[in-house]
Amino acid sequence: MISNEWQIKQLIIDIGKRLWQREFIAANDGNITVRIDDNRLLTTPTGVSKGFMTPDMIIEMDMGGKILSQTKHYRPSSEVKMHIEVYKQREDIRSVVHAHPPVCTSFAVAGIPLNKCVLPEAVLTLGAVPIAPYGTPSTMEIPDSIKPYLQNSDAILLANHGALTLGTDLINAYHRMETLEHSAKIVFTAIQLGNVNMIPGPEVEKLMELREKLNIPGRVSMCAENGSCENQQSASPNDDQIAEITKLVMERLKKS
Repeated sequence: MISNEWQIKQLIIDIGKRLWQREFIAANDGNITVRIDDNRLLTTPTGVSKGFMTPDMIIEMDMGGKILSQTKHYRPSSEVKMHIEVYKQREDIRSVVHAHPPVCTSFAVAGIPLNKCVLPEAVLTLGAVPIAPYGTPSTMEIPDSIKPYLQNSDAILLANHGALTLGTDLINAYHRMETLEHSAKIVFTAIQLGNVNMIPGPEVEKLMELREKLNIPGRVSMCAENGSCENQQSASPNDDQIAEITKLVMERLKKS
């Protein structure tokens, strides 16, 4: 566990570079925060490519949004309100990553949540990923839009905006972003192939039992039969339901 603030800043810089190199962000997109104690966090700056940050760009703030340390050249991320809301709602979360990975953001733009149980790894780490309603960036609209999902999800799609992942530390939050985009790519490819087979409900229950045995941190919502996010429920769709869901998704993706 990293406790030294200089080391945390270096890790923020490294993760920002990884996000940029993997094309999860472009230009000055995205933001990262790490909660360093009960009342303080470190945030990336606004107006700067996260692939080219230096330690002096990282800004310290309190949970009320007050700037505690910065240089005159850099201002905190305009989305820090969203991050602070996460920390207020979830004491177990120590880091938040916001990015615009192209495929999962495409699902967010299309209004299609990634809430089907398709891949075991995604079920174990992400569960059903909901879409929060659209909100204007840098306002309280986004914190308000994500609030209903925070207690049961560590990954949230933001309508027409991107994705948000939460973690017990920065590496954990970043890995969830990687898993989210990787899963979205696989689901999208399966849709193009014409069929998406979901993991049956009893098998999902086994995965959740395994998740508990492995003591995987965080919270996930289950994948319900109707595609909605439910905290403790899973079900096994039949072939007709799978075909109907696949048809609906493909029709929505074809619309322009």
